[in-house]
Amino acid sequence: MSTHAARERLLLADLLEAAGPDAPTLCEGWATRDLAAHLVVRERRPDAAAGVLLGPLRGRLERMQAEFAAKPYEELVRLVRTGPPRMSPFSLKQVDEGANTVEFYVHAEDVRRARADWTPREVDPVFADALWTRLERAARLLGRRCPVGLVVRRPDGRTAVAHRGAPVVTVTGEPGELTLFLHGRQGAARVEADGEAEAIARVTEARLGI
Repeated sequence: MSTHAARERLLLADLLEAAGPDAPTLCEGWATRDLAAHLVVRERRPDAAAGVLLGPLRGRLERMQAEFAAKPYEELVRLVRTGPPRMSPFSLKQVDEGANTVEFYVHAEDVRRARADWTPREVDPVFADALWTRLERAARLLGRRCPVGLVVRRPDGRTAVAHRGAPVVTVTGEPGELTLFLHGRQGAARVEADGEAEAIARVTEARLGI
């Protein structure tokens, strides 16, 4: 049975292929070539990918991504599509599902929503619930730098606290949209925010995400 991560991988690879190497993305400073290089390094060079979280390794990560970005774009897209080598932890189905479901969904939207003519993607209920489950678990981590209280809410009323504080802003939207919002794509997420105007502005400009 195909996992969410496996499906999102193929969708992302298709989007990268269709967009070409120089298309814009929502990742500041990155074209599609840079995004593809990031994805490949993340799965194939864990010695460098750790630089995402560890400052001392950031220079190594940037050099490695630049090396991969210099490769033919078709090769990068092929590596994204086919996935990591067998010796990579990401080759394990459980690891792939846990680490890549949200990663690939967010980056697919980074490609889609950078276009002027993008339209919302219809997310099926099963996948929406999967995104929500992951969002509930990660909400405090993703919202840790929020300068005010932040609660995310599904249209059915289910909520998750992303940051405790006052005043409180409540952001309502479908799980996919809330996922994008808490991963720092506030301007591209289709959500509604309730709270004091100044607090909403601070949340909109906050550095959310990993």
